[in-house]
Amino acid sequence: MLYFVKNFLLFILGLVMTQQNAFALESIEIPATSAHKYSVIWLHGLGADGHDFENIVSELHLIDSSSIKFIFPHAPIQKITVNHGAEMRAWYDILSMNELTREVDFKGIEHSTALINKLIQKEIDNGIPSKKILLVGFSQGGVLALHTGLRFNKPLAGIIALSAYLPTLENLKTERTEVNNHTPIFMAHGIIDSVVAIETGKAAFDGLKAMGYTIQWHDYIMEHSLCVEEIEQIAGFVNTIFK
Repeated sequence: MLYFVKNFLLFILGLVMTQQNAFALESIEIPATSAHKYSVIWLHGLGADGHDFENIVSELHLIDSSSIKFIFPHAPIQKITVNHGAEMRAWYDILSMNELTREVDFKGIEHSTALINKLIQKEIDNGIPSKKILLVGFSQGGVLALHTGLRFNKPLAGIIALSAYLPTLENLKTERTEVNNHTPIFMAHGIIDSVVAIETGKAAFDGLKAMGYTIQWHDYIMEHSLCVEEIEQIAGFVNTIFK
């Protein structure tokens, strides 16, 4: 009887662990090569995956790079309405769009936020203070970096949103957390971006600045991508907050 109970409990524990893992994000991790003091969680854009920015680590030339762990999570695979229902990695569905506006799945944003919160908490549980954790995101990933970071219940080191916008800006007025009111934010955008119009990124910046956030804006003559000057300025921002 005792043997049966023991094995039954192990079976239930296995089911619970499987369910927990099913709701966790798979990630590519580049560990710190010396004492781990900082963590960077970098979120990719629509249709990409964690490999998209894996090579940027060596391009940043950070002062304390050996102490930084980089985490590149893969977004869940889901159908995207504006792409005729095609399945791809995405942080949320886009229901409709034109040059300057997007109708998005807000529940999808909240679901992904919960997953990213778990990634942040995992780093905290591993001994990294929240003030030494940086959120970075490109395009959809930038949306999630801003949405998640400014609502997180512990102070973060900073937030970087690249070629992004913020469809949940109005909600932030009531959902923001005081502990991240002064978290430094870096926003950057391509002037000739034909995927996410610069006007949408600038509107997010203006809205956040009006709300009193410590935020900086950079733009470059480029499309929906990154450029050398931008990478250099990202590195400068990271070096400033990781010290």
